[in-house]
Amino acid sequence: MYSAKLLDHFEHPRHTGELAAPDNVVRVENPVCGDVLELQVRVENGRVAEVGFRARSCVPAMACASAVAEWLVGRPVEEARQIRHDDVIALVDGVPPASGHAADLAVDAVRAVFHLGHI
Repeated sequence: MYSAKLLDHFEHPRHTGELAAPDNVVRVENPVCGDVLELQVRVENGRVAEVGFRARSCVPAMACASAVAEWLVGRPVEEARQIRHDDVIALVDGVPPASGHAADLAVDAVRAVFHLGHI
């Protein structure tokens, strides 16, 4: 049902918790399923230096948040802003068809945290 990579991110999430001095913090929710993702970032010299997240979510949403947080570290902000649904799905080696919302939640959080004018 779930890929080994998705399960690994769920069982051993990366970059969980709050940052000491984030440049931006966003909270996104999926009102249909109730998943909530808070994403925090710190940027240095146009690159993502540090990421933290907290989630109250299903298994795929937690895994997608972890995979995206790991992917973000070291990326240029402009590249991070371009993340797409399919990119997130690839980071966890796929999600069940009914769980596509998990990737959307992660994409929405990244786009919100790097919204032009904030960072």
